[in-house]
Amino acid sequence: MCRITNDNDPIAEWKKHTDKIIEHKKVLTEYQFKELRCKNSLGTDITVGLVDNHAWAGGAMTTTKGVSFIPNLPTEEVFCMPHNKKTNGKVFASKPLCISGKLVKDFWFEFKDGVVVDFGASENYESLKNFLNTDEGAKHLGEIALISHDSPISNLGRIFYNGLIDENASCHMAVGTSFPYNIKNGTELSEDELKARGSNISMVHLDFMFGTKDMSIIGIDQNNKEVEVFKNGNFVF
Repeated sequence: MCRITNDNDPIAEWKKHTDKIIEHKKVLTEYQFKELRCKNSLGTDITVGLVDNHAWAGGAMTTTKGVSFIPNLPTEEVFCMPHNKKTNGKVFASKPLCISGKLVKDFWFEFKDGVVVDFGASENYESLKNFLNTDEGAKHLGEIALISHDSPISNLGRIFYNGLIDENASCHMAVGTSFPYNIKNGTELSEDELKARGSNISMVHLDFMFGTKDMSIIGIDQNNKEVEVFKNGNFVF
């Protein structure tokens, strides 16, 4: 899953991989989609509104001294900031998730105007409920991340029961706080200014996986034009 094998040059593999991630986030940022519409056979049918002037992130990052580095291995995602009042629909988790030491299975969220209005799980429902009650921000999205289903970690077909590993095998969302750098010049804004632009503020941030091999994602641009982003679980560009 870290692209290290006996018959390749891992540094070259990572350069090729991160170049692709950088291209994805460049294209997505240029589109400035108003919203993403996600559907699959699990029952996910959700529209995630994005903040204005958003900036997709992922792959390599750069230090304040200009040094490029990869903060997470493996890493597959490009991610962005949902507007905390513009998500509507239902999303089903595609993998179980450990919350407070409990494995929560077959869970789902229903959103209306950005807030979770209903949810369920087949196991450890109370752990999920307690998390959502952490604070008001825990009931809103702080992140949406796009990841092609066809990747080394996904193709292993394993669940590691660790959200920071498993999230790399699947498109995911996070309930809880958002990241200021997903708004252009967002790190220069105050918390109140970020809130005014739709950023979600919370004490917590919990990633959950919703990607599948049949995931469809359509982006809606500022002129209401539909652009296919994902087909059969993978990026189309």
